[in-house]
Amino acid sequence: MAKDAGFKEGDHVVYPTHGVGKITAVESQTIADQKLELFVIDFEKEKMILRVPVAKAEGSGLRKLSNKKVMDTALTTLKGRSRVKRTMWSRRAQEYEAKINSGDPVSIAEVVRDLHRNAGQPDQSYSERQIYQAALDRLVRELAAVEKINEAAATEKLEKLLQAA
Repeated sequence: MAKDAGFKEGDHVVYPTHGVGKITAVESQTIADQKLELFVIDFEKEKMILRVPVAKAEGSGLRKLSNKKVMDTALTTLKGRSRVKRTMWSRRAQEYEAKINSGDPVSIAEVVRDLHRNAGQPDQSYSERQIYQAALDRLVRELAAVEKINEAAATEKLEKLLQAA
């Protein structure tokens, strides 16, 4: 059954609202007299375990890590000009949160690009920094997993791209 969804134990996967995790097991549980197959996903950094029914995995947005091409598109997005809308911060913050929770690396890169501040630019508000950091962390984790490098190296790579933009 687990093979049908295309995921297996040991795979790194992305869950839209939580980012990169690792499938540590596929287990069966009986809940309300229903036997369910569940993916057990460990989000080590958050110290969180998530169980996703195999039958609902695709509908929940669970996906494999991005391929190199998608990551390259995301990295290219970082180099683009930031496109900050002139709407109220609360509205933009909701849009940024939605992009981060979409789990799409290109959308997440747009948030990082739009909220990045170089030295000499005005400071960010607390909530801008929070959203920026959340987006950056998400992008760093997926980049690190895709390129099989540690998070420090992935952070350095992203920061170099942002400085050069």
